[in-house]
Amino acid sequence: MSNFIGIRHEDKYVMERRAPLTPKHVERLIKNKKLDFVVQTSEKRVFTDEEYIKAGAEIANDLKKCSVIFGVKEMPESFFEAEKTYVFFSHVCKGQPYNMPMLRKMMEMKCNLVDYERVIDEQGKRLIFFGRYAGLSGMINSLWSLGLRLKDAGYTTPFSYIKQAHHYSSLAEVRDVISSVGQEIAEKGMPEELRPFTFAFTGYGNVSQGAQEILGLLPVKEISPEKLLSLKRRSKLPGNLIYKIIFKEEHLVEPVDENEEFDLQEYYSSPEKFRSTFEKYIPHIDVLINCIYWDAHYPRLVTKEYLKKLFAAGTPKLKVIGDISCDVNGSIECTEKGTEIEDPVFVYHPETGIHTMGHKGNGLLVMAVDILPSELPRDSSAGFADVLVNYVKAISDCDFNEEFEALDLPRAIKSALILHRGELTHPYQYLESHVNS
Repeated sequence: MSNFIGIRHEDKYVMERRAPLTPKHVERLIKNKKLDFVVQTSEKRVFTDEEYIKAGAEIANDLKKCSVIFGVKEMPESFFEAEKTYVFFSHVCKGQPYNMPMLRKMMEMKCNLVDYERVIDEQGKRLIFFGRYAGLSGMINSLWSLGLRLKDAGYTTPFSYIKQAHHYSSLAEVRDVISSVGQEIAEKGMPEELRPFTFAFTGYGNVSQGAQEILGLLPVKEISPEKLLSLKRRSKLPGNLIYKIIFKEEHLVEPVDENEEFDLQEYYSSPEKFRSTFEKYIPHIDVLINCIYWDAHYPRLVTKEYLKKLFAAGTPKLKVIGDISCDVNGSIECTEKGTEIEDPVFVYHPETGIHTMGHKGNGLLVMAVDILPSELPRDSSAGFADVLVNYVKAISDCDFNEEFEALDLPRAIKSALILHRGELTHPYQYLESHVNS
């Protein structure tokens, strides 16, 4: 089998334009590591075929000559070839039912699967990720959504100058725009009826940090969740400040047993022993940016039942939810679907429990784009490849015909090897029941 490395074109979404390795990184690997690349041709990828050719790669319609293939998102079942190695975000670690047929096919074809999501250090921290760029794009889109919503409500604010993230050519361009919005808020303030204006962030990891990076271009003052509860609507607080609140786990949940104190490790290990306390903060929030990890074991933060009560009492302060985490019917239960870049927002109507696409209508505006980093495809691909480039040669040189224990791979990559010659490796054998069902 040849040792060519393939870069697959992305086809899961119309607006998916990212690449796992940029032409710059490919050129570096060709020159410094003497590797050979075949890049699958693509008309929509943010990096053109010509850029990869100049970097020294071969362009082809297929990747049949490649033994190792890198991608970004899931690959169709028909794409896999026997005994090859595939590196991508497989989204199978939670036993996601919609990807079990793909995993089953890879097992049948005796493939090797390395999942970026599971490339972690000894502390369990992810090493290769798009999270920061999801936060950056998600915050840009949330500010854009806010501008639409405030304009619909009759308010004139500089948020209306902001466009959806993918309309900007670079992160630098959008920074300039949002900085000018921040300058106008600092000089003129927010409408009195909207004061104090608050942004709440759930989570404090890479995604949240990326989102806060964008909000930081505005005149922001950070306050505690406790302080948020004492802010009065239409108060005499300065109107030229935006208030930011970061919610950690201890602010979001409490033990069901009132005699117990909050313990973070117990929450992670036994989330069923906890209940959400977030509802008491929601009436004080204008924009909620959701950045937390969630699965079905954890309590929800915003339920449909609560939103129905909130809206029945009158028009609430809460205007926009930027659900960057984008877990459908998850921590934000009204996230009815992950949206596409070309149709990014919907209004959830609490009284009926339905949603309508677009930003018009009574209810709560939800931004839940499923592939947010692809709205900044050039910047996010470069940031991702800056880390991935360090592992490409090791993956390419590895003889996957060896027994698992003998595989010459960096520890972080070996921990991310979900399939080895079509068999689930030991850390992922729990997926067998999901595959069979």
